[in-house]
Amino acid sequence: MPDHKDPADRGRRRFLRDSAVTTAGAGAMLAGVSAAQAQSAAAVTSERLRPQLPGGVMSGDVTRDSAIVWSRTDRNARMLLEYSVNENFAGATRIQGPLALARNDYTARVDLRALPAGQRVFYRVRFQDLVHESALSEPLAGSLVVPAGAADKAPRDITFAFSGDEAGQGWGINEGWGGYRIYESMRRFRPDFFIHSGDQIYADGPIQAEVKLDDGSLWRNLVTEAKSKVAQTLDDYRGNFAYNMLDANKRRFCAEVPFLVQWDDHEVRNNWYPGQVIGKEETRYDERRLDVLAVRARQAMFEHNPFRIDSADPFRIYRAFNHGPLLEVFMLDERSYRGANSPNRQQGGRDADFLGPQQMRWIKQALLRSRSTWKVIASDMPISIVVPDLNPDVPKGTFEAWANADNGKPSGRELEVAELLRFIKRHDIKNVVWVTADVHYASATYYTPERAQFTDFKPFWEFVGGPLNAGTFGPGEIDRTFGPDVRYVSIPADMKQNRSPADLFQFFGIGKIDAKTRALTVTLHNVDGKELYKVELPPEA
Repeated sequence: MPDHKDPADRGRRRFLRDSAVTTAGAGAMLAGVSAAQAQSAAAVTSERLRPQLPGGVMSGDVTRDSAIVWSRTDRNARMLLEYSVNENFAGATRIQGPLALARNDYTARVDLRALPAGQRVFYRVRFQDLVHESALSEPLAGSLVVPAGAADKAPRDITFAFSGDEAGQGWGINEGWGGYRIYESMRRFRPDFFIHSGDQIYADGPIQAEVKLDDGSLWRNLVTEAKSKVAQTLDDYRGNFAYNMLDANKRRFCAEVPFLVQWDDHEVRNNWYPGQVIGKEETRYDERRLDVLAVRARQAMFEHNPFRIDSADPFRIYRAFNHGPLLEVFMLDERSYRGANSPNRQQGGRDADFLGPQQMRWIKQALLRSRSTWKVIASDMPISIVVPDLNPDVPKGTFEAWANADNGKPSGRELEVAELLRFIKRHDIKNVVWVTADVHYASATYYTPERAQFTDFKPFWEFVGGPLNAGTFGPGEIDRTFGPDVRYVSIPADMKQNRSPADLFQFFGIGKIDAKTRALTVTLHNVDGKELYKVELPPEA
């Protein structure tokens, strides 16, 4: 668990305080600057005095009638926001938002409440310099779709995207290649939201200016100081998140598509777990306590994402998002509560935890309460793909994910999978689908008890996306404990490992729910949007 005495933790508490501005109740304040006044002031202000927005604008954590709007500036400034259901901002509501200060890396967000169900909301963000009050940034605009309500007479189809694994293995932003092209491909599907299944950054993966490809050509990366070394300080982690927002495709996508984010390992360090101390075999780190690094990484992740903070548990990452009668999304956290990576063959106990008891109780009750047709569980790691921990400072035969490669009855972390699947069956919870990333290729797997060693569950699907912009690996070994029938794999069985994005083996998934039939269609796509696999899932009555 995090070391709450770390200086980054104190900064985290300040960040929570400075971000606590919403549109609900007394927290909402009308901006003191109208749009016309802002334009007039901007016209006479020196450009160098005006705040800049290097990370663009972004929305996320959309659920029912609320959403977070996020942005980042380059100096001490106040966030000003206006939003409307009209693209021309007629009748806009204006909000004087929180301060963006150095101690929270100049990030700010507003939690919009009481949004109109089923409508697209347009928003516009400016920042006002705290010293020169007439100095206003150029406005940046975005939009988001509010989920439909249960009483809507004309229900609307839902489209969502999912993937993960961004800027890994030294493959960064290559502007000559088109940057993060996959974000533009996903944007063309006009998803209502995007599930980022983790590895948003590769804090342990420095990026060099040039990488020689197999054909002798060069992959040329955009480089920054923060991406030139492994991340250890809070500012290092912040710089990793800021790096990805330098890509124009991602900024455009973020302005149009809300994010639901979770973390995996590379937000901190490859294959990390609470209580771990980096061994002497890994020579790149001065700070070797993963609990200290994780606190810094988590603060940077919260600062640089449109994350709704739970005031009762400000370190909590697992949460659910209700998108109306058709869909609810459940985001898991498979890092914060896990036991140590091991051979993963325990018959119970703390060392076999992956979700941990509290999160397990939460996901069971959240699934049981859900009245939406489809329940999508976003897991940072796949169920049956074997992921060995190959770090130089861990023993051989150590595993990182749920599976332990024994193909037999559940043991180790598989016990939690069995517990959750059994609960779903016994309470007859219908239409549960899993989406995930982590393994750097795409796949579609159907799980059936007829093929399994553990049989007390309802059949279900798991879909894997990724990488977004990272090395391509796999395919991985499959553990047969839960009866996986692998219907599709996106890469050749004998593929060379760590293929560059230039080879086009980058992948994402699209889910579409038909409002009339309530069927869920899932498709898998490559970096340029080409459809690779498709399956239509009728809802269980």
